[in-house]
Amino acid sequence: MAVLCLYLLPVLAGSDEAATSDPWTPIRSFVGEWEGTSQGETGTGNVKRTYAFVLKDRYLHEKNVSTYPSQGSSHGEVHEHWSFFSYDRARKMLVLRQFHQEGFVNRYALNDQLSKPGILVFEREQFENFDNTWRAKETYEIASTDEFVEIFELAAPGKSFAVYSKNHFKRVKK
Repeated sequence: MAVLCLYLLPVLAGSDEAATSDPWTPIRSFVGEWEGTSQGETGTGNVKRTYAFVLKDRYLHEKNVSTYPSQGSSHGEVHEHWSFFSYDRARKMLVLRQFHQEGFVNRYALNDQLSKPGILVFEREQFENFDNTWRAKETYEIASTDEFVEIFELAAPGKSFAVYSKNHFKRVKK
């Protein structure tokens, strides 16, 4: 029985790798309040965002509000979305799920081949309520623990990626 308990302990606690390393290291510095600017298809605006661990620190929850004032023929817009980062122990990777006010749900997985120190690239795995023949990427360029740039890119079927929006964030100091 003792041998069985020793065998099952890593399974019950999660993977051996998760027990010895912190899978949250690449995004742990996001925790806190952020403000910044947004540029892209919807115009130029301001962005406020918070990141906090929730549900016994199993998920990193992002709340985002982007405000685009009236510009030219645009009447302005306020866009909200929530995101959840999770660690998929079976695949040993970070996963990002975004829930947008328009009803879109996007699921991305961290691409280790495209990511490198200071740059994290999440590629779309699935869209809900949107055409799954499109491709998408979320790239985080981390300048420091107090500054990062987020680039959202879309690619129509058979087309190359094009930047849809680029957000530049700075940590709110308390």
